[in-house]
Amino acid sequence: MRLHDDLIAQDIAAYLKVHESKSLLRFITCGSVDDGKSTLIGRLLYDSKMIFEDQLSALEADSKKVGTQGDAIDFALLVDGLAAEREQGITIDVAYRFFATEKRKFIVADTPGHEQYTRNMATGASTADAAILMVDARKGILTQTRRHSFIASLLGIRHFVLAVNKMDLVDWDPEVFDSIDAEFFNFAARLGGPLNIQSIPMSALRGENINEKSPHTPWYSGPTLMRHLETLDIEDARAALPFRMPVQWVNRPNLDFRGFSGQIASGTVRPGDRVRSLPSARETTITRIVTADGDQPEAAPGQSVTLTFADEIDTSRGDMIVTAEAPAEVSDQFQVHLLWMSEQPLLPGRRYLMKAGARTVTATVNAPKHGIDVNTLNETAARTLELNQIAVTTLSLDQPIAFDPYTENRETGGFILIDRQTNDTVALGMIDFALRRASNIHWQAIDISREALAEQKAQKPAVLWFTGLSGSGKSTIANALQKRLFALGRHTFILDGDNVRHGLNRDLGFTDADRVENIRRVANVARLMTDAGLITLVSFISPFRAERQMARALMAEGEFIEIHIDTPLDVAEGRDVKGLYKKARAGEIRNFTGIDSPYEPPVSPELRISTVDRTPEDAADEIFRYLETRGILNV
Repeated sequence: MRLHDDLIAQDIAAYLKVHESKSLLRFITCGSVDDGKSTLIGRLLYDSKMIFEDQLSALEADSKKVGTQGDAIDFALLVDGLAAEREQGITIDVAYRFFATEKRKFIVADTPGHEQYTRNMATGASTADAAILMVDARKGILTQTRRHSFIASLLGIRHFVLAVNKMDLVDWDPEVFDSIDAEFFNFAARLGGPLNIQSIPMSALRGENINEKSPHTPWYSGPTLMRHLETLDIEDARAALPFRMPVQWVNRPNLDFRGFSGQIASGTVRPGDRVRSLPSARETTITRIVTADGDQPEAAPGQSVTLTFADEIDTSRGDMIVTAEAPAEVSDQFQVHLLWMSEQPLLPGRRYLMKAGARTVTATVNAPKHGIDVNTLNETAARTLELNQIAVTTLSLDQPIAFDPYTENRETGGFILIDRQTNDTVALGMIDFALRRASNIHWQAIDISREALAEQKAQKPAVLWFTGLSGSGKSTIANALQKRLFALGRHTFILDGDNVRHGLNRDLGFTDADRVENIRRVANVARLMTDAGLITLVSFISPFRAERQMARALMAEGEFIEIHIDTPLDVAEGRDVKGLYKKARAGEIRNFTGIDSPYEPPVSPELRISTVDRTPEDAADEIFRYLETRGILNV
């Protein structure tokens, strides 16, 4: 660093220019808790002289106050910045740090080792070129070691450093090192793909085999950690891939200019290149590459640019501009790998938001094909996913998107899933491939339209969705209303929760996941009945708002009418016609809504009916009058 110190003092512009020309390596430290990840990064920052004098003074003071090394410097405190991290001596959040040597620039992500924070580790790994896998020499390879290795590999990392740390605590025993090395290589052989693995014995706290060779390892002939990182060949493979740029913004400052702005994900582009806009598949030619520094003759991965077209084609935010010679694929159904990141389990059949690049669509997650055991990498049976579990499953989207398989392009093959109610990120995903059925199944044209079928019946199609607790009176009111409509000559059908479970849904239980699938199936049946022009009365507890919202979204505008049969739990339980509440209280029935399974009442239903002080016939009359005012009973 001496050369750089002199250059900073003499010519700061020249110093910055030297840094600008250096290659950049992004890497993460990962592994189990207390294996020394934060200490290693602190040591790297300290040895590379990337700590200011005031930071060093604060570090020395903090080490005495909350450190774990007695009077010595606790290097972990340089990156464990949260109060909870310092109090517990653990890493919780992902901490990014920049440092540089004479040969290369680095951005390192210190990721947490605790299993509950695995999602944070995955966040750091998603943009990394390499992973330093920390292993405590006293403990060897642990479950979290394997989990982090698998996740890093799944996210496309191909360069690994097996950092066998705390070797000083096992007297630098080469047999310990060789045993850990052999165990990890046996495990890594099943990760798939060519991996570059370098094993290094070290002591992060003492700085041995970090920058300088340790005198305690004459039996080790490999490089120090820093030498390995400085010479690691991580040439940006994105430049060799086909051109891809997700559109983040349609730039229209005036009537004379229309450009499409975004960051280039892969490949290069030049004026005159033939490109395609996806998913529309319209083609045109690039005329200009506009940047803050003026027009450019070429743009490469990582650059933010505005492209202009020779032709007026329909391109919007979320679309992808790709080379016409090797375009990305377009589909609305995929097989994917999912890493579940939420404390709330996956509910197969539920609709989540999927964010891929600049596009956000609605995705239905199907039941997992299988889970993956992180210890053995064997396939396991899985009906749902819990926090930190990994599985292979399929997704169905409400509209097609452009993509590349994740193994071919990390930038255009990755996505996240977001809970529609809480806006929490619940999963990280990697697209494997498009499902063949997505391109082989098409809508069959039918000559008689849904409008004609409804006109034939002299009514407007509608779905009357009755929701409420068991015993609230949903089915009784729906039955009374159907008799009233039948007498008027209207064409109706009742989908009742109990009746449907005797046939279509007889394979489903009453877990949250089964309830979601129950409503998904019924909602799609109800949609088909509206296509037939029917007035469909759906009587289901349907306890979750998300699924009722999903059902509403399936119907045409104005056809979904949510009717909350609002009966207090004590009143519904007092009726207990079927004796179900009594069994639930006795523990004979599990997952019973209102007792040990939640009911989420509607926020803004079209109708709210109380059955505490009115008969089913009175309630049916109120709904009938509502239908008359909506014009549903007459065309």
